[in-house]
Amino acid sequence: QVQLVESGGGLVQPGGSLRLSCAASGFTFSSYFMNWYRQAPGKERELVAHITSAGGITNYPDSVKGRFTISRDNAKNAVYLQMNSLKPEDTAVYYCNARRRGDDYWGQGTQVTVSS
Repeated sequence: QVQLVESGGGLVQPGGSLRLSCAASGFTFSSYFMNWYRQAPGKERELVAHITSAGGITNYPDSVKGRFTISRDNAKNAVYLQMNSLKPEDTAVYYCNARRRGDDYWGQGTQVTVSS
């Protein structure tokens, strides 16, 4: 069955860094666009990073551009999110998402808390 398992979340001080990982299984990972979303309490889920199937194109919203970097390793069926210069407003549950045409798969999320 399809599985997306996130890891790497935790508590970090403002200005710090975290690297999230997402391990995929049960589908042809290299054929899917991959995304990281986040959802803070009381807010809608928002896209924070996107990468194409071969990894050649990435996109970010202005809120994280220059601080977050998405990457993937199709040989390991994994996608990563490097988060630098973290701010308190980055606090949220971060979700890994795989998408291709009618398929839309989600992980269970990992909590990231940025606080001093």
